[in-house]
Amino acid sequence: MRATTTWTRRCAWIVRTRACGRNEAIARAMNAKTVAERLKETSTAVILGSGSATRRAILSGMNIEYVIEKPDIDEKAIRFDDPEVLVRALASAKATAVREKLAERGEGARRLLITCDQVVVHRGIIREKPTSASEAREFIRGYGLDPPSTVGSTMVTDLSSGKSASAVDVNTVVFDEIPDDVVNAIVDEGECMFCAGGLMVEHPLLQPYLKRIEGSMDGVMGLDAQTVERLLNEFV
Repeated sequence: MRATTTWTRRCAWIVRTRACGRNEAIARAMNAKTVAERLKETSTAVILGSGSATRRAILSGMNIEYVIEKPDIDEKAIRFDDPEVLVRALASAKATAVREKLAERGEGARRLLITCDQVVVHRGIIREKPTSASEAREFIRGYGLDPPSTVGSTMVTDLSSGKSASAVDVNTVVFDEIPDDVVNAIVDEGECMFCAGGLMVEHPLLQPYLKRIEGSMDGVMGLDAQTVERLLNEFV
């Protein structure tokens, strides 16, 4: 999810610390190299098909070098009632769009493309980016009454072979009741308008009301690091 400039660095540091520690622990336990090290050794380039600041922070926190190619698709044209089907379809459509953009570029290195999508499900309803400030207020206020869940899809595509692997992660966020002044302050900043469901779990104003996350913080923020590592491991 997108973060404001004033606290993106803090958020990125937290993500980087968690991801690095987890990756190093896994590598030590397996007496193996991290996926970032194997990517470098095999000269495998990584492309992130997203402009999200927090997704960039999460991937950087895994010590993975990458370039960005933003997909150009009409997300509203892709509709499914099942949130898992929807996010898989959107991640796949983004992969196709980026592949078409890169088709004419003859870069020698092998390339792996990471595309993602996420929606928020609240009270059984799929919520994407708010369309108005009043809708954003309604969304955020409701999260303090009933827990929202994030449903995210991550797809890794080998651009040389066309082979892909994908996975869906679901995380539930439990809040205490969120005061109206906090809701209004978050909406007035405007950044929540760029987030699925207007949900910015990493926002400092929400921290006092965050009880627990059933899942992972990075998954809620738009890119689950363990899922990314597992999918990349299928290719390197």
